[in-house]
Amino acid sequence: MSTTLDAPVAPAPPTEPARTYLVKTLGCQMNVHDSEHMAGMLEQAGYVPASPQDAAAEAADVIVINTCAVRENAADKLYGNLGRLAGAKRTRPGMQIAVGGCLAQKDRAGIVERAPWVDVVFGTHNLDVLPALLERARHNERAEVEIAESLQVFPSTLPTRRESVYAGWVSISVGCNNTCTFCIVPHLRGKERDRRPGEILAEISALVEQGAIEVTLLGQNVNSYGVEFGDRAAFAKLLRAAGAIEGLERLRFTSPHPAAFTDDVIEAMAATPTVMPQLHMPLQSGSDRILRAMRRSYRAEKFLGILDRVRAQLPDAAITTDIIVGFPGETEEDFAETMRVVEASRFASAFTFQYSPRPGTPAADLPDQLPKAVVQERYERLHALQQRISLEENQAQVGRVVEVLVAESEGRKDGATARLTGRAADNRLVHFAVPEGADAPRPGDLVRVQVTHPAPHHLVADGAVPVVRRTRAGDAWEKRQSGDGHDHGGAGDACGTGGPPGVVSLGLPLVPSLRP
Repeated sequence: MSTTLDAPVAPAPPTEPARTYLVKTLGCQMNVHDSEHMAGMLEQAGYVPASPQDAAAEAADVIVINTCAVRENAADKLYGNLGRLAGAKRTRPGMQIAVGGCLAQKDRAGIVERAPWVDVVFGTHNLDVLPALLERARHNERAEVEIAESLQVFPSTLPTRRESVYAGWVSISVGCNNTCTFCIVPHLRGKERDRRPGEILAEISALVEQGAIEVTLLGQNVNSYGVEFGDRAAFAKLLRAAGAIEGLERLRFTSPHPAAFTDDVIEAMAATPTVMPQLHMPLQSGSDRILRAMRRSYRAEKFLGILDRVRAQLPDAAITTDIIVGFPGETEEDFAETMRVVEASRFASAFTFQYSPRPGTPAADLPDQLPKAVVQERYERLHALQQRISLEENQAQVGRVVEVLVAESEGRKDGATARLTGRAADNRLVHFAVPEGADAPRPGDLVRVQVTHPAPHHLVADGAVPVVRRTRAGDAWEKRQSGDGHDHGGAGDACGTGGPPGVVSLGLPLVPSLRP
């Protein structure tokens, strides 16, 4: 038996370049965090983020749109995006379009019927199937639609590509047990499912080890956490335990429900320095009659009492809210009650929305749907009132020294003004100047600045040189920018003003008004 040592070796087949992806997000923080999971699963399956240039041009091999179903314009945005992508797909062989999230859960195969160039539709309960559905659609050369009726895999167990290395979202629950007549979320997200405290604390600890110094706890109603395992004090306990994690500097949560907001939560907030002096408390209406029609199980005076007790223990807390204008049957007297409560509440800001009927919700079938002109006029009055209050509340911040967590970018004008941007402890947006020649802080660093003048939606600090505290988070950001070390996600804030190449938000408010 002989062996030929110099026989020619067949060349290896050419390696197909990795397919690129882009995830676009419509909706709330829950959707933003779900998009991080989608990106993580795609990267685990071998996809790579589209470059910033390709992302801007929507020139990716796979584009995933994570949808919202809460408000009518979210659906309009989806189909507007799909219409634009139809042309891109015709010029890019092999390109795939996937639609997930709440609107996908609601409309199902109707999305493909309306936009037949969509390749994959998947729901809120089965995020984990995205890579498999994309591959199946490629192989079968047809659209794949898969909608689960109940949660298949808890999203937090899925791979995650974090948008930010210095701040992160952590889900403590999914779903909702409330029955608000205007809201379709419980139908689309299912009943509340709570994670065990140990899993939550382990995820927070892992984020901190990776460089994060700020964490936001997420849930449809975060303060009802514990209902699944029968501990009504679970959320207050969780705040204290999470706040004690070494290395975590800022802990936030969103959004609580007034009906379940208890004094032990306020006490935990006040007793835990890591919990930031910020609270988003959805009002929805100041009229008790409308609150009953909405099936909101609290009344205006209870709501105001919660704010009083929060401010008694956290006097510097900035409180924000959601308000719906023009709910069916709302009279001028009802609206006047909302204006009264808003005036009394002194919200730092408010997400105000005109009611729009959502098919499948009880409110859509109520009589006395209001004319558009009436709703618009009330909305404008409420908006003007809140603008005045926001400016007055921000005016009271002038002269204060605040500590700002520097962001990648949260302001459209920062480039023109040479300012940097970040969030104060109370979550107010702060634009601050760095004098020429001074060392600029990195995203993730903390700076102390003095507020010089206000605007309704932000503060400006153009005075003394910022006092910079370099942090582990800034180190982690710098390390990721250099390409050294593990990449936990691209840069950018959740508003889509500077997001990572692989994950882009489409700029809807982060806190939706129609979520209970």
